[in-house]
Amino acid sequence: MTQGARVETFLQYRPLLLSIAYRMLGSMADAEDLVQETFIRWEANSELDVRSPRAYLVTILSRLCIHQLESARVQREQYVGPWLPEPVSTGATADPLDASELQESLSMAFLLLLERLSPVERAAFLLHDVFGYGYDELVRVLSKSEAACRQIVHRARRHVTANRPRFDAAPEQHERLLREFVAAASSGDLQGLVSVLANEVVLYSDGGGKANAALRPVRGALNVARFVLGAIAKSVPKDVDVHIEPVNGQPGVVYRMPDGAAGCVISVVITGRRISDILVVTNPDKLVHVATRS
Repeated sequence: MTQGARVETFLQYRPLLLSIAYRMLGSMADAEDLVQETFIRWEANSELDVRSPRAYLVTILSRLCIHQLESARVQREQYVGPWLPEPVSTGATADPLDASELQESLSMAFLLLLERLSPVERAAFLLHDVFGYGYDELVRVLSKSEAACRQIVHRARRHVTANRPRFDAAPEQHERLLREFVAAASSGDLQGLVSVLANEVVLYSDGGGKANAALRPVRGALNVARFVLGAIAKSVPKDVDVHIEPVNGQPGVVYRMPDGAAGCVISVVITGRRISDILVVTNPDKLVHVATRS
């Protein structure tokens, strides 16, 4: 295969690689770095006769992601406050992340749930249950027996199923509740805000020590409502615009600065007819992949 053909082959599979890496890592910045490292290794082995470039590239990438996750666990233990995945804009345009029909696997809540798995469990679960890889392919990626791969996927699936957020709301209801949430929060309506929250609602906020955020989860409808109103009064400038936009495959709230850049992203989980979980990202380093709006 010529060098030009190798580059063309890599570009063909790059959207798939990016889609896997982002779900593996919960960080678009890290995903892009490891996809680039995969390309470097692909180029370095130019003399190698590869029967299946797709399988070869996914194997390289997956092993890089596993190693990255093992290193990241130590860093995240030292993280200031709760760690949340990095949100990304999604929508009607061609989306490099939309390589799977299981759109749920892109949601912020689902990515956060995957953090509870070990790196190997996360890789096995995503490749098998989300991207449809067979156990024979997992054997090559994980360098384990097929029996071991089956056990790892089963264990990961059982954990995910037991803790999986219930996505009961239709997209229209999801957006309607978000708009009610935004209206009540923007007008300072405490009771209106409480009315859209489940009694046991939990709010997680990620400022990474670089922006205002709660250092611990906030629990309970009244506590969460008071926190939201206090945060808006204290931290949100008057000239900020609030939009409902597609974020990680679902409607999300994006607070935009006058230059159109995102200053805060809020994702929610709807259970029944109320908001049961709220994920707030204010860390500026994690907002660079929420598209700037003119």
